[in-house]
Amino acid sequence: MGFINKNVEKIQITGIRKFFNKVIEVEDAISMTIGQPDFPVPEAVKEEMIEAINKNKSGYTKNEGLFELREAISKYLINQNINYSPDEICITTGGSEAIFSSIQGILNEGETILVPDPAYPAYEGCIKMQGGNIKRYSLTEEFQPNFSEIEEILENEESIKGIIISYPCNPTGSVLSKESFNKFIEVLKNRDIVIISDEMYSSIIYDEEYFSLAQCKELTDRIILIGGFSKIFSMTGLRVGYFCAKEQMLNKINVVHQHNVTCAPSIAQWGALAGLNFSMNEVKERNLEFKKRRDFICNRLKQIGIDVYIPKGAFYIFIDMSFTKIKSEELCDRLLYEQKVALVPGSAFGEKGEGFVRLSYCYSMNELEEGLNRIETWLRNNKLL
Repeated sequence: MGFINKNVEKIQITGIRKFFNKVIEVEDAISMTIGQPDFPVPEAVKEEMIEAINKNKSGYTKNEGLFELREAISKYLINQNINYSPDEICITTGGSEAIFSSIQGILNEGETILVPDPAYPAYEGCIKMQGGNIKRYSLTEEFQPNFSEIEEILENEESIKGIIISYPCNPTGSVLSKESFNKFIEVLKNRDIVIISDEMYSSIIYDEEYFSLAQCKELTDRIILIGGFSKIFSMTGLRVGYFCAKEQMLNKINVVHQHNVTCAPSIAQWGALAGLNFSMNEVKERNLEFKKRRDFICNRLKQIGIDVYIPKGAFYIFIDMSFTKIKSEELCDRLLYEQKVALVPGSAFGEKGEGFVRLSYCYSMNELEEGLNRIETWLRNNKLL
Protein backbone atom coordinates (compact mmCIF):
# COMPACT_ATOMS: atom_id res chain seq x y z
CA MET A 1 0.00 0.00 0.00
CA GLY A 2 1.37 3.41 -0.93
CA PHE A 3 1.63 6.02 1.80
CA ILE A 4 1.54 9.08 -0.48
CA ASN A 5 -1.56 10.76 -1.89
CA LYS A 6 -1.86 9.53 -5.47
CA ASN A 7 -2.47 13.08 -6.69
CA VAL A 8 0.68 14.39 -4.99
CA GLU A 9 2.75 11.57 -6.48
CA LYS A 10 2.05 13.03 -9.94
CA ILE A 11 3.57 16.40 -9.06
CA GLN A 12 7.22 17.44 -9.15
CA ILE A 13 9.10 20.54 -8.06
CA THR A 14 8.44 23.37 -10.53
CA GLY A 15 10.88 23.98 -13.35
CA ILE A 16 11.64 27.43 -11.92
CA ARG A 17 12.83 26.04 -8.59
CA LYS A 18 14.51 23.07 -10.25
CA PHE A 19 16.67 25.41 -12.28
CA PHE A 20 17.24 27.80 -9.36
CA ASN A 21 18.71 24.88 -7.42
CA LYS A 22 21.21 24.32 -10.24
CA VAL A 23 22.19 27.98 -10.30
CA ILE A 24 23.15 28.22 -6.62
CA GLU A 25 25.72 25.46 -7.16
CA VAL A 26 27.57 27.41 -9.90
CA GLU A 27 30.07 29.85 -8.45
CA ASP A 28 30.08 33.38 -9.92
CA ALA A 29 26.99 32.74 -12.04
CA ILE A 30 25.02 35.82 -13.09
CA SER A 31 21.42 34.87 -12.31
CA MET A 32 18.41 36.44 -13.96
CA THR A 33 16.00 33.76 -12.79
CA ILE A 34 13.95 34.66 -9.71
CA GLY A 35 11.10 37.16 -9.45
CA GLN A 36 12.32 38.72 -6.23
CA PRO A 37 12.85 42.50 -6.46
CA ASP A 38 16.34 43.58 -5.45
CA PHE A 39 14.97 46.65 -3.67
CA PRO A 40 14.76 46.52 0.14
CA VAL A 41 11.48 46.42 2.01
CA PRO A 42 10.28 50.05 2.35
CA GLU A 43 11.26 51.72 5.62
CA ALA A 44 7.64 52.32 6.59
CA VAL A 45 6.94 48.60 6.31
CA LYS A 46 10.00 47.69 8.40
CA GLU A 47 9.20 50.25 11.08
CA GLU A 48 5.59 49.11 11.39
CA MET A 49 6.63 45.48 11.79
CA ILE A 50 9.18 46.40 14.47
CA GLU A 51 6.48 48.44 16.21
CA ALA A 52 4.09 45.48 15.99
CA ILE A 53 6.68 43.24 17.66
CA ASN A 54 7.38 45.79 20.39
CA LYS A 55 3.66 46.17 21.07
CA ASN A 56 3.15 42.40 21.12
CA LYS A 57 0.86 42.41 18.08
CA SER A 58 1.95 38.88 17.26
CA GLY A 59 -1.19 36.92 18.06
CA TYR A 60 -3.77 35.44 15.72
CA THR A 61 -5.86 37.79 13.65
CA LYS A 62 -9.30 36.89 12.33
CA ASN A 63 -9.11 34.16 9.69
CA GLU A 64 -9.80 36.81 7.06
CA GLY A 65 -7.01 39.03 8.38
CA LEU A 66 -6.78 42.47 9.93
CA PHE A 67 -9.82 44.61 9.15
CA GLU A 68 -7.55 47.66 8.75
CA LEU A 69 -5.55 45.90 6.03
CA ARG A 70 -8.64 44.65 4.24
CA GLU A 71 -10.05 48.17 4.32
CA ALA A 72 -6.81 49.56 2.85
CA ILE A 73 -6.83 46.92 0.09
CA SER A 74 -10.42 47.84 -0.73
CA LYS A 75 -9.38 51.49 -1.16
CA TYR A 76 -6.32 50.48 -3.20
CA LEU A 77 -8.44 48.40 -5.58
CA ILE A 78 -10.96 51.23 -6.04
CA ASN A 79 -8.10 53.18 -7.67
CA GLN A 80 -8.08 50.40 -10.30
CA ASN A 81 -11.88 50.60 -10.70
CA ILE A 82 -12.28 47.32 -8.79
CA ASN A 83 -14.89 47.32 -6.05
CA TYR A 84 -14.69 44.92 -3.11
CA SER A 85 -15.70 45.76 0.44
CA PRO A 86 -13.38 44.75 3.32
CA ASP A 87 -15.74 41.84 4.03
CA GLU A 88 -15.13 40.53 0.49
CA ILE A 89 -11.36 40.30 1.03
CA CYS A 90 -9.35 37.57 2.79
CA ILE A 91 -5.67 37.93 3.67
CA THR A 92 -3.59 34.82 2.89
CA THR A 93 -0.10 33.49 3.48
CA GLY A 94 1.21 34.85 0.20
CA GLY A 95 -0.36 34.72 -3.24
CA SER A 96 0.53 31.03 -3.51
CA GLU A 97 -1.81 30.15 -0.66
CA ALA A 98 -4.51 32.32 -2.21
CA ILE A 99 -4.23 30.30 -5.43
CA PHE A 100 -4.18 26.97 -3.60
CA SER A 101 -7.11 27.77 -1.29
CA SER A 102 -9.17 29.17 -4.16
CA ILE A 103 -8.68 26.09 -6.33
CA GLN A 104 -9.28 23.74 -3.42
CA GLY A 105 -12.42 25.68 -2.52
CA ILE A 106 -14.08 25.45 -5.94
CA LEU A 107 -12.78 22.32 -7.66
CA ASN A 108 -14.25 18.84 -7.39
CA GLU A 109 -12.33 15.75 -8.46
CA GLY A 110 -12.66 15.19 -12.19
CA GLU A 111 -13.61 18.78 -13.03
CA THR A 112 -11.51 20.84 -15.42
CA ILE A 113 -9.88 24.25 -15.23
CA LEU A 114 -8.64 26.12 -18.28
CA VAL A 115 -5.04 27.29 -17.84
CA PRO A 116 -3.02 29.54 -20.16
CA ASP A 117 0.04 28.08 -21.87
CA PRO A 118 2.64 29.34 -21.05
CA ALA A 119 1.73 30.08 -17.41
CA TYR A 120 3.00 30.17 -13.85
CA PRO A 121 3.51 26.45 -13.06
CA ALA A 122 1.87 26.49 -9.61
CA TYR A 123 -1.58 26.48 -11.23
CA GLU A 124 -0.97 23.00 -12.60
CA GLY A 125 0.25 21.61 -9.29
CA CYS A 126 -2.69 23.01 -7.31
CA ILE A 127 -5.23 21.60 -9.77
CA LYS A 128 -3.62 18.16 -9.85
CA MET A 129 -3.43 17.96 -6.05
CA GLN A 130 -7.19 18.47 -5.97
CA GLY A 131 -7.73 15.68 -8.51
CA GLY A 132 -8.79 18.10 -11.21
CA ASN A 133 -8.01 18.14 -14.91
CA ILE A 134 -6.19 20.81 -16.88
CA LYS A 135 -7.13 22.05 -20.31
CA ARG A 136 -4.65 24.48 -21.81
CA TYR A 137 -5.34 27.44 -24.06
CA SER A 138 -2.56 29.09 -26.02
CA LEU A 139 -1.61 32.74 -26.34
CA THR A 140 -1.10 34.90 -29.42
CA GLU A 141 2.24 36.34 -30.55
CA GLU A 142 1.56 39.31 -28.25
CA PHE A 143 0.70 36.92 -25.41
CA GLN A 144 -3.02 37.65 -25.41
CA PRO A 145 -5.54 34.80 -24.97
CA ASN A 146 -6.38 32.71 -28.01
CA PHE A 147 -10.14 33.16 -27.88
CA SER A 148 -10.93 30.78 -30.71
CA GLU A 149 -9.38 27.99 -28.61
CA ILE A 150 -11.18 29.09 -25.46
CA GLU A 151 -14.55 29.20 -27.22
CA GLU A 152 -14.01 25.81 -28.81
CA ILE A 153 -13.15 24.25 -25.45
CA LEU A 154 -16.18 25.81 -23.77
CA GLU A 155 -18.45 24.56 -26.55
CA ASN A 156 -17.18 20.99 -26.50
CA GLU A 157 -16.17 20.23 -22.91
CA GLU A 158 -18.83 19.55 -20.28
CA SER A 159 -16.74 19.45 -17.10
CA ILE A 160 -15.26 22.97 -17.22
CA LYS A 161 -15.38 24.43 -13.71
CA GLY A 162 -13.22 27.48 -14.20
CA ILE A 163 -10.63 29.43 -16.11
CA ILE A 164 -7.41 31.02 -14.86
CA ILE A 165 -6.36 34.39 -16.23
CA SER A 166 -3.00 35.92 -15.31
CA TYR A 167 -2.26 39.56 -16.15
CA PRO A 168 0.21 41.20 -15.78
CA CYS A 169 1.68 37.87 -16.70
CA ASN A 170 4.43 35.68 -15.36
CA PRO A 171 6.37 34.68 -17.51
CA THR A 172 5.58 36.98 -20.47
CA GLY A 173 5.24 40.44 -18.91
CA SER A 174 2.11 41.08 -20.98
CA VAL A 175 -0.92 42.96 -19.68
CA LEU A 176 -4.56 42.40 -20.57
CA SER A 177 -5.39 44.57 -23.59
CA LYS A 178 -8.67 46.46 -23.92
CA GLU A 179 -9.62 44.22 -26.83
CA SER A 180 -9.00 41.05 -24.81
CA PHE A 181 -10.85 42.52 -21.83
CA ASN A 182 -13.94 43.13 -23.97
CA LYS A 183 -13.68 39.75 -25.69
CA PHE A 184 -13.42 37.92 -22.36
CA ILE A 185 -16.62 39.59 -21.18
CA GLU A 186 -18.39 38.58 -24.39
CA VAL A 187 -17.19 34.98 -24.13
CA LEU A 188 -17.69 34.45 -20.39
CA LYS A 189 -20.74 36.52 -19.40
CA ASN A 190 -23.21 33.73 -20.22
CA ARG A 191 -20.98 30.85 -19.08
CA ASP A 192 -21.48 29.29 -15.67
CA ILE A 193 -17.79 28.98 -14.79
CA VAL A 194 -15.54 30.46 -12.11
CA ILE A 195 -12.90 32.99 -13.17
CA ILE A 196 -9.65 33.05 -11.18
CA SER A 197 -7.83 36.26 -12.06
CA ASP A 198 -4.25 36.24 -10.78
CA GLU A 199 -3.16 39.89 -10.58
CA MET A 200 -0.13 39.59 -8.34
CA TYR A 201 1.79 42.06 -10.55
CA SER A 202 -1.00 44.64 -10.87
CA SER A 203 1.16 47.36 -9.30
CA ILE A 204 3.84 47.01 -12.00
CA ILE A 205 2.58 48.22 -15.37
CA TYR A 206 4.12 50.63 -17.88
CA ASP A 207 2.28 53.24 -19.96
CA GLU A 208 -0.94 51.24 -20.13
CA GLU A 209 -4.46 51.58 -18.78
CA TYR A 210 -5.16 48.74 -16.37
CA PHE A 211 -7.82 46.20 -17.33
CA SER A 212 -9.12 43.48 -15.00
CA LEU A 213 -12.17 41.28 -15.38
CA ALA A 214 -12.94 42.18 -11.76
CA GLN A 215 -13.92 45.60 -13.12
CA CYS A 216 -16.88 44.01 -14.90
CA LYS A 217 -20.07 43.94 -12.81
CA GLU A 218 -21.56 41.21 -15.03
CA LEU A 219 -18.83 38.80 -13.89
CA THR A 220 -18.15 39.71 -10.26
CA ASP A 221 -20.29 36.93 -8.75
CA ARG A 222 -18.01 34.36 -10.42
CA ILE A 223 -14.62 36.04 -10.04
CA ILE A 224 -11.87 35.28 -7.56
CA LEU A 225 -9.29 38.07 -7.69
CA ILE A 226 -5.82 37.24 -6.35
CA GLY A 227 -3.20 39.78 -5.33
CA GLY A 228 -0.46 40.31 -2.79
CA PHE A 229 2.49 42.29 -1.50
CA SER A 230 5.55 40.17 -2.36
CA LYS A 231 6.31 42.14 -5.51
CA ILE A 232 4.94 45.58 -4.73
CA PHE A 233 6.86 45.94 -1.42
CA SER A 234 9.71 43.44 -2.02
CA MET A 235 8.41 41.37 0.90
CA THR A 236 8.56 37.94 -0.74
CA GLY A 237 9.55 36.07 2.41
CA LEU A 238 7.02 37.81 4.62
CA ARG A 239 4.16 35.97 2.88
CA VAL A 240 1.16 38.27 2.63
CA GLY A 241 -1.33 37.88 -0.20
CA TYR A 242 -5.09 38.11 -0.56
CA PHE A 243 -8.07 36.98 -2.54
CA CYS A 244 -11.32 38.83 -3.18
CA ALA A 245 -14.70 37.32 -3.96
CA LYS A 246 -18.36 37.93 -3.32
CA GLU A 247 -19.60 36.81 0.09
CA GLN A 248 -20.89 33.31 -0.61
CA MET A 249 -17.77 32.23 -2.50
CA LEU A 250 -15.38 33.99 -0.14
CA ASN A 251 -16.88 32.34 2.92
CA LYS A 252 -16.39 28.84 1.50
CA ILE A 253 -12.82 29.48 0.36
CA ASN A 254 -12.13 31.05 3.75
CA VAL A 255 -12.95 27.67 5.33
CA VAL A 256 -10.12 26.12 3.28
CA HIS A 257 -7.83 29.01 4.23
CA GLN A 258 -8.68 28.55 7.92
CA HIS A 259 -7.85 24.86 7.91
CA ASN A 260 -4.65 25.46 5.92
CA VAL A 261 -3.05 28.30 7.87
CA THR A 262 -5.57 29.84 10.34
CA CYS A 263 -4.42 33.34 9.34
CA ALA A 264 -1.59 35.14 7.60
CA PRO A 265 1.36 36.28 9.79
CA SER A 266 0.03 39.15 11.89
CA ILE A 267 3.25 41.18 12.04
CA ALA A 268 3.64 41.02 8.24
CA GLN A 269 0.01 42.12 7.85
CA TRP A 270 0.75 45.27 9.85
CA GLY A 271 3.74 45.85 7.58
CA ALA A 272 1.65 45.51 4.42
CA LEU A 273 -0.84 48.01 5.84
CA ALA A 274 1.95 50.55 6.40
CA GLY A 275 3.11 49.96 2.83
CA LEU A 276 -0.30 50.82 1.41
CA ASN A 277 -0.60 53.86 3.66
CA PHE A 278 2.90 55.33 3.34
CA SER A 279 5.01 53.69 0.59
CA MET A 280 3.09 54.06 -2.67
CA ASN A 281 5.26 56.93 -3.94
CA GLU A 282 8.26 54.67 -3.41
CA VAL A 283 6.51 51.99 -5.48
CA LYS A 284 6.15 54.48 -8.34
CA GLU A 285 9.87 55.30 -8.16
CA ARG A 286 10.78 51.61 -8.25
CA ASN A 287 8.55 51.06 -11.26
CA LEU A 288 10.46 53.78 -13.10
CA GLU A 289 13.65 51.83 -12.39
CA PHE A 290 12.04 48.59 -13.60
CA LYS A 291 11.01 50.36 -16.81
CA LYS A 292 14.54 51.69 -17.26
CA ARG A 293 15.89 48.14 -16.90
CA ARG A 294 13.27 46.76 -19.29
CA ASP A 295 14.17 49.31 -21.96
CA PHE A 296 17.87 48.63 -21.54
CA ILE A 297 17.41 44.86 -21.92
CA CYS A 298 15.11 45.13 -24.94
CA ASN A 299 17.50 47.53 -26.69
CA ARG A 300 20.49 45.35 -25.84
CA LEU A 301 18.78 42.22 -27.18
CA LYS A 302 18.00 44.04 -30.42
CA GLN A 303 21.67 45.05 -30.70
CA ILE A 304 22.61 41.41 -30.28
CA GLY A 305 20.16 40.51 -33.05
CA ILE A 306 17.33 38.98 -31.03
CA ASP A 307 13.77 40.14 -31.67
CA VAL A 308 11.77 40.53 -28.49
CA TYR A 309 8.22 41.34 -27.44
CA ILE A 310 8.42 44.43 -25.22
CA PRO A 311 6.62 43.56 -21.96
CA LYS A 312 4.12 46.07 -20.59
CA GLY A 313 4.02 44.87 -16.99
CA ALA A 314 5.65 42.75 -14.29
CA PHE A 315 9.45 42.39 -14.48
CA TYR A 316 9.98 39.52 -16.91
CA ILE A 317 10.95 39.26 -20.56
CA PHE A 318 10.03 36.09 -22.44
CA ILE A 319 12.67 35.76 -25.14
CA ASP A 320 12.16 33.65 -28.26
CA MET A 321 15.37 31.64 -28.67
CA SER A 322 13.96 29.11 -31.13
CA PHE A 323 16.47 30.35 -33.74
CA THR A 324 19.16 28.41 -31.86
CA LYS A 325 17.35 25.09 -32.63
CA ILE A 326 18.23 24.01 -29.05
CA LYS A 327 15.60 22.87 -26.55
CA SER A 328 15.08 25.51 -23.87
CA GLU A 329 16.26 23.38 -20.92
CA GLU A 330 19.42 22.31 -22.73
CA LEU A 331 20.02 25.89 -23.83
CA CYS A 332 19.74 27.18 -20.24
CA ASP A 333 21.97 24.38 -18.96
CA ARG A 334 24.65 25.23 -21.49
CA LEU A 335 24.45 28.97 -20.78
CA LEU A 336 24.77 28.23 -17.07
CA TYR A 337 27.63 25.72 -17.17
CA GLU A 338 29.56 27.08 -20.17
CA GLN A 339 29.07 30.85 -19.69
CA LYS A 340 27.85 31.16 -16.07
CA VAL A 341 24.67 33.06 -16.91
CA ALA A 342 21.28 31.80 -15.74
CA LEU A 343 17.84 32.13 -17.32
CA VAL A 344 14.72 30.00 -16.77
CA PRO A 345 13.78 27.53 -19.55
CA GLY A 346 10.49 28.40 -21.21
CA SER A 347 9.46 24.76 -20.95
CA ALA A 348 9.08 25.30 -17.17
CA PHE A 349 5.92 27.26 -17.98
CA GLY A 350 4.23 24.77 -20.29
CA GLU A 351 4.48 23.15 -23.69
CA LYS A 352 4.01 26.45 -25.54
CA GLY A 353 6.94 27.93 -23.62
CA GLU A 354 9.36 25.64 -25.44
CA GLY A 355 11.80 27.68 -27.51
CA PHE A 356 11.66 30.61 -25.08
CA VAL A 357 13.62 31.60 -21.98
CA ARG A 358 12.44 33.85 -19.16
CA LEU A 359 14.67 36.69 -18.04
CA SER A 360 13.86 38.43 -14.75
CA TYR A 361 15.12 41.99 -14.40
CA CYS A 362 14.91 42.06 -10.59
CA TYR A 363 18.66 42.63 -10.61
CA SER A 364 21.07 45.57 -10.73
CA MET A 365 21.88 47.21 -14.01
CA ASN A 366 25.49 46.00 -13.71
CA GLU A 367 24.34 42.38 -13.32
CA LEU A 368 21.92 42.68 -16.23
CA GLU A 369 24.58 44.20 -18.49
CA GLU A 370 27.13 41.52 -17.63
CA GLY A 371 24.54 38.78 -18.04
CA LEU A 372 23.57 39.98 -21.51
CA ASN A 373 27.23 40.31 -22.49
CA ARG A 374 27.75 36.68 -21.50
CA ILE A 375 24.71 35.58 -23.50
CA GLU A 376 26.01 37.37 -26.61
CA THR A 377 29.49 35.90 -26.14
CA TRP A 378 28.09 32.37 -25.88
CA LEU A 379 25.88 32.78 -28.94
CA ARG A 380 28.75 34.14 -31.03
CA ASN A 381 31.21 31.51 -29.81
CA ASN A 382 28.72 28.86 -30.87
CA LYS A 383 28.04 30.59 -34.21
CA LEU A 384 24.36 31.02 -33.44
CA LEU A 385 24.24 34.70 -34.47
